[in-house]
Amino acid sequence: MSDVQLQFWDKVAERYAARPLKDPGAFEEMLVEVGGWLQPGDKVLEIGCGTGSTAVRLGGGVGQWLATDLSPEMVRIAQAKEAPEGVRFVEAPADALHDAAPFDAICAFHILHLVPDAQKTLAVLREQLAPGGLLISKTWCLRDFNPLMRMIFPILRKRGLMPPINQLRYRDLRAMIEGAGFKIEGERHFGKHRHSRFVIARKAG
Repeated sequence: MSDVQLQFWDKVAERYAARPLKDPGAFEEMLVEVGGWLQPGDKVLEIGCGTGSTAVRLGGGVGQWLATDLSPEMVRIAQAKEAPEGVRFVEAPADALHDAAPFDAICAFHILHLVPDAQKTLAVLREQLAPGGLLISKTWCLRDFNPLMRMIFPILRKRGLMPPINQLRYRDLRAMIEGAGFKIEGERHFGKHRHSRFVIARKAG
């Protein structure tokens, strides 16, 4: 991510951590879905982990969970949480290479629309997956919002209430994932947020 992204997330980290979930039921539903794809001995990488909520909840069900985020403030808040053994929080960009690779699964929740080059990031993630490994992602496809809603985004961005975002269509996101060498095995949304697309893809070849 860019310096602008880093500055934005460092600035809002405390407020982000204190903000209640808008749809707790959808979050719980997602955790159940993700947990169903993971195995007890899996080595998992999570990119864009934010303040660590997902890692704290799911990390105890796998062998190792490496949770990364570009923002030092996000990582600091995550590290202060009581997490299961085997969970580590590390400051790193989404396209970083990790010595712990290969991973059995890589989680990318609400991050692919924020990176400068999603295709490059997907290629780096695939490189770090074990054969047959899983990419588990959830991505806002803002280009699928109606035009009136999309008119609000530049205003929010100008006021510092939204970071720079790539306005993806779901069909384009799907094509990028497949083009990066993944076979999509499932997709859905949770709760009322139908433009936040959850995708399970397996490393092909």
